[in-house]
Amino acid sequence: MTSLETVLRNTQNVKVIADSISLNQYIALDLSVLNHNLSKKSLEDSADFEKYIENYLALHDSKVAYGGYNEERNLYQRSTIFRDEETEERNIHIGLDLWIKAGTPILAALDGTLHSFNFNAGFGDYGPTIILEHHVEDQTFYTLYGHLSLDSIEKIAVGTAYKKGQQIGILGDSAVNGDYSPHLHFQIIKNIDANFGDYPGVCTKSDLDFYLDNCPDPNLLLKITSQKRKK
Repeated sequence: MTSLETVLRNTQNVKVIADSISLNQYIALDLSVLNHNLSKKSLEDSADFEKYIENYLALHDSKVAYGGYNEERNLYQRSTIFRDEETEERNIHIGLDLWIKAGTPILAALDGTLHSFNFNAGFGDYGPTIILEHHVEDQTFYTLYGHLSLDSIEKIAVGTAYKKGQQIGILGDSAVNGDYSPHLHFQIIKNIDANFGDYPGVCTKSDLDFYLDNCPDPNLLLKITSQKRKK
């Protein structure tokens, strides 16, 4: 059986945000604990965080900032959904973030059907979320699109078919997306179990090996890094 990772590597020409934006307009963004230029103040307030992202994009003459897979972040310390007194802190991001303005069209990565959707309301959560189910070669897997607009999950139905590159929604703003600077959280999931409209996008260090196996690097599919290097 062909592994999912191989299927992802062999799949070409995949985009999940506005197709009009060239990969030359993407810039890598480090939000890890090692980025000492990212102040605690910038992380705590969504308006300040948005200014930080906008300034970063302007500095690099870019439209999309991307990154975050397997990245340990301080960003989640502001929300209690990632920590409490009895459990280990969840602070390692296991999806890929694409930071761009609210209202940006979001596209289906591949042909698929609507597995589930939900408004994951709450400070630090996904906000409106869509999950698609895909069948490629002998693999069944899922893609998650978090931090969308409320309009994106209105008048949609489980089982609806989408074509690769078809718009499935638009990015939401901080009022609905969990109080973040606007961005898409894109994640690939092998086994979704009983999750519906939601799946962990941040994990503990203890669970990291499991989630890295169950949620392969989205750049295997999107190929942002490799395609930029060729240009």
